[in-house]
Amino acid sequence: MDFAFTEEQEMLREQVRSLLASEYPSERVAELAESADGWDDRSWKKMAELGWTGLSIPEEHGGAGMGFLDEAVLFEELGYGLFPGPYFATIALSLPALQSAGERVSKVLEGVADGSARVTLATTEPDGARSIEDVERVGTSAEPDGDNWTLTGIKDLVVDLGSATHVVVSARAGEGVGLWLVEPSPGATRSLETVDSTRRLGRLTLDSNPAVLLVEPEDAAPVLRNVRLRSRAALALEAVGVSQKVLELAREYTSERKQFDRPIASYQAVSHQVSDIYMHTELARSMAYWAAWCVGTSDEGADRATASAAALASESAVAACEGSIQVHGGIGFTWEHILHRYYKRALGIANFNGTPTSQRAAVAADLLGA
Repeated sequence: MDFAFTEEQEMLREQVRSLLASEYPSERVAELAESADGWDDRSWKKMAELGWTGLSIPEEHGGAGMGFLDEAVLFEELGYGLFPGPYFATIALSLPALQSAGERVSKVLEGVADGSARVTLATTEPDGARSIEDVERVGTSAEPDGDNWTLTGIKDLVVDLGSATHVVVSARAGEGVGLWLVEPSPGATRSLETVDSTRRLGRLTLDSNPAVLLVEPEDAAPVLRNVRLRSRAALALEAVGVSQKVLELAREYTSERKQFDRPIASYQAVSHQVSDIYMHTELARSMAYWAAWCVGTSDEGADRATASAAALASESAVAACEGSIQVHGGIGFTWEHILHRYYKRALGIANFNGTPTSQRAAVAADLLGA
């Protein structure tokens, strides 16, 4: 079992970090976070031109035909750069359903690869399903309309809904739950007030909207399980990127800031906090890479690995941000400093599709056979 990235993957990492540093410095990220749209649509086209959006899309649909381990590099670096855009929503959440449908949505897959399509997943509801796999409480209905379908219902907490050209929606048809693809109509989407303005959530209202069937009713469960595994691993990797960045911010600041003619990093009360951030970040990195490997190789331990990584990495990211804010002192609490935006992303990661506590419960159930 080798968790080391290949030379090509490390070159991809350097490319991603270099681009984000030059085009999305902290000032630009803050500007986008406060803007009406919350992101720069030119970034998606550039990512597509560089081949990032099509890494795991089959070559016949315009992609590179690679795998999740290649995407893992992107997720970690996009967390490090606090990228505000729909990469997580499209690649981690939506691709499994699109690829399950194959030729029926070939143009959408080609659109993701070439940058003309952005997709998100809508499964949770205000008064129904509260997680990706909660098919028992799905209230959105799917009705046949000749050879087509229409969907009616409300979906909540939809990631990056405002930037999506298409939405994968879970809905009930008869006794089963399937997945459909819809194009949001004007007025059907609404942005929700949440902590992290770099990753916005929205509400989707469907009223007999036309839809394309992706996954047959009663067959959604295995696809949604794949989504759960991918999203857990992707967010664990993002959390590692967040931790790494705030660690570097803490190290740089404490090495330069002086008190009584000595860098504050020379004081144990400060240096021990920075070392704690480092240790937790490295442990989380190992867990996240293990989870990515399990997802990428379809390992039978993927459930345990991804739940473990999601719990540890998200909590580590939150603690890393808190520690970095503390060692920055007063400046760390200011609105102008980028730290609070990393902190909010870490909080969002920790509460996506469950909490660290619920992830630990899943690990315990797996270990104990409960």
